[in-house]
Amino acid sequence: MRNMNWGGYRTAAWVGVGLLAVAIIVVAMQRDWIAAVTLAVFMGVSIVFIVRERQLPTLFDLVFVIAALINAGGWAWNLFDTVGPYDEIAHFFTLFAITLSLGFLFYNEVMRGFYSHRIMFVFTITSMGIALGALWEVAEWLSDFVIPMEIIPGLDDTITDMMLDSGGALLAALVNLWGLNERARAERKAERQAGVGEAAA
Repeated sequence: MRNMNWGGYRTAAWVGVGLLAVAIIVVAMQRDWIAAVTLAVFMGVSIVFIVRERQLPTLFDLVFVIAALINAGGWAWNLFDTVGPYDEIAHFFTLFAITLSLGFLFYNEVMRGFYSHRIMFVFTITSMGIALGALWEVAEWLSDFVIPMEIIPGLDDTITDMMLDSGGALLAALVNLWGLNERARAERKAERQAGVGEAAA
């Protein structure tokens, strides 16, 4: 199994950025300037994330770019309302990507304290993601008052979105648990090697 810092993840993330660039060229040739600008914004954010965020494992670069691709396509071509479960997929994966990154950044310094409390670790990050999903729904509700388009069609949509957000948050917590386990194994290996070195001396 690849570890979370496998270089191929970052390479794949750059491929995703390349796909966004191709999409920008295509929609620009069609003179769809709003779509072109939307895609360009998501591409710019993706590039900044890959180049600047070196505190996160390379897997997170790929996850973030996939989330950007999903949202860019949804906003550029209005896929949220026209393609089956596109909105549901976007909600699930976007909250997964955000919770994954924020969970790692927030708890990176205190991960050692969770080595013996893995269930609490998963619960803590999942709760944070669910809270973010709830804030997202509040923002969508407020935007209905200022944007001349209906973003929230009804209560069922809101509840479904929150369920999907919660699923994405749980998945993010489990991936962070993978990272926690990797770190614990690496530290145990380093301690064993240090013990062998001291015994040899």
